[in-house]
Formats: sequence, structure tokens, C-alpha cells
Amino acid sequence: MERSISPQEATRAQAVASQRTLLSYFTIFLRGFAMGSADVVPGVSGGTIAFITGIYEELLNSIRMIGQPVFFRAVLGLRIKEALSLINFPFLLALLIGIGTAIVTLAPGIEWLMNNQPVLLWSFFFGLVIASVWMVSRRIKQWTALLWLALIAGTVGAYWLVGLVPTQTPESWWFLILSGALAICAMILPGISGSFILLLLSKYQFFVSAVNQRDIVSLALAAIGAVVGLVSFAQILSWLFKRYHDLTVALLTGFMIGSLRKVWPWKEVLATITDRHGELIPIVERNVAPPFAANGAFNMEIVYALLLAVVGFAVVLLIERTAGAVDTEQGRV
Repeated sequence: MERSISPQEATRAQAVASQRTLLSYFTIFLRGFAMGSADVVPGVSGGTIAFITGIYEELLNSIRMIGQPVFFRAVLGLRIKEALSLINFPFLLALLIGIGTAIVTLAPGIEWLMNNQPVLLWSFFFGLVIASVWMVSRRIKQWTALLWLALIAGTVGAYWLVGLVPTQTPESWWFLILSGALAICAMILPGISGSFILLLLSKYQFFVSAVNQRDIVSLALAAIGAVVGLVSFAQILSWLFKRYHDLTVALLTGFMIGSLRKVWPWKEVLATITDRHGELIPIVERNVAPPFAANGAFNMEIVYALLLAVVGFAVVLLIERTAGAVDTEQGRV
């Protein structure tokens, strides 16, 4: 695996940033907001949003630059402007502000919906993931036997992963750092939700409460792990995209297909645990067919769920077309 970047790669961020306008950075903020909105929900990946809006590889390359010697030389030499330019700082800042805004503003509402209207919430994201699979798969012009095998492997792997049972875990400082690292690695993978990894680690409710209660210490520990994990994992993903682009896209598409197991709206709870607040948290669920009758009449929840799935599908198309139109206008087809 390559350990350094070429001079051409080191100057690419400057060229890209110079073509952007204030409107372009606002659309990046909106993409970040969409990523943050998705990442709040266990089973939906913000990486999926980045992928379908055309910023995924730029995001990986910008993060990857943080771990490169040329960046450290600029920092140690106090060439701050050069260092910020190398990591495409305006792009990352706009994206992070959008993600942070979504997490802070939407976490309470998402938490309420998960507790009170889970079917409707999952239906919206089911439609979103379906559309994402379709949009991402179109990036491969010609499917070969090897690409189909990668798709199947990704599907099976994600299907197995999202079926795992969460375990009880400690709340020590080191485990909060580890949780942040593992969650962020999953978060930038389309189809694998960082929130779901936190759920497997029994830390999803913990961090949602930390956001709502402004628990700065716990969030800071998770952030430390996230930074280390993100920079390290971005090196691998960026290398895979450069060397094996179509194979990587096929594998990630499979991840999204397999994740549909988690976002299926209708579930039967088979086992629960009691969290530290005395609330029951489902740990084992089984996907079931929607109940077509309720109280002797047709279950209108099915209609609402289908409508929200269509809305989720349409949102993905709207995001993709809007992002594509802005990037084309900026000369970044």
C-alpha cells in the first residue's frame, strides 16, 4: 500500500477549492446536514449520503491527507495556510458544520420518533437506502463476474453484521475512545451505520443522551477515537478507490443491500435489556410482514409507511440531481 502522495495529489485540493463559490459551500453544508441526519439513526450510513451526492472520494482524499508526511511537514514548519489547503479545509469545515448541526438539532426528534413512530421512521430510511443502492450501482459501467461476487460478499457480510446481538460493555474512558474509532470507520462506509456499531457496542443510547445532556467529557473521548480511526481508515479506503474503483463500489453497494435487513420497518422484538436509565432496549428483533389489519379495519399505517418510503426514495434523487447540477455549474462534473 502506498505511504505517500504525489505532488499532483498534494496540489489537487487547492485547485478544487479555488473553483468553489459561496453557493457551492452551502450545498456542501446541506450534504453534511443530510449525512448527520442519517448517522443519527442506527442502520443508515452518512457515508451513503456522501456517496450519492458525489463527495465521497473527495472526502476520503481530504481526510487521508491528514496522515501524510507533507501535511505534517507543513504543520511542523508552521505553514498553517499550506497545511489547511492540503486537507481541503474549507470543504471539510462546511461538511463538519452541516453534520454537527444535524446531530445537535435532530437527535432529540429522531430519538422521539424511534420510541413513538419507529415504523414510519424506518420506512423513510428504507426508501432512502433502496434509492441509494440504485444510484451507487449506476457508477459501474460494466458488471463482470468478479464485481457480482464482490456485491454478493458485501451483501452477505452486511446482512450478518446487522443481525448481531448487542452486548453489555463498560463505560470506561478507553472504551468510549474505542467506540468512537469503530463507529467512525463504519460511518464512512456506505451501508454500514456508525450508529448501528454503537448499538452493537451498547453505546448508542449512551451517546444520544450525552448529546442531549451536553456531556462534553464523554463526547470528547469519542471524538478522540473518531479522529484516530477516521484518518487511519481513510488511508485504506482511498487506496482501494484509486486501485480497485469498480470492485470497491460493488462491495460497498453490497453493504447497502445487506443493511436493508436492519432498516426493514416491521419488526418483532424477541429480547430486550434494561439500560442505565431503566428503559427497555430491544437487542434481538425479527423482521415480519406488515400487519394489514388493525382493530378490525385496514391498517392505514402501511399506507403512511409506503408514502414515506417513496419520499425517502425521492429525497435521494433530489439530493443527487441538485448536487450534480451545482458541481457541473462549478466545472466539477
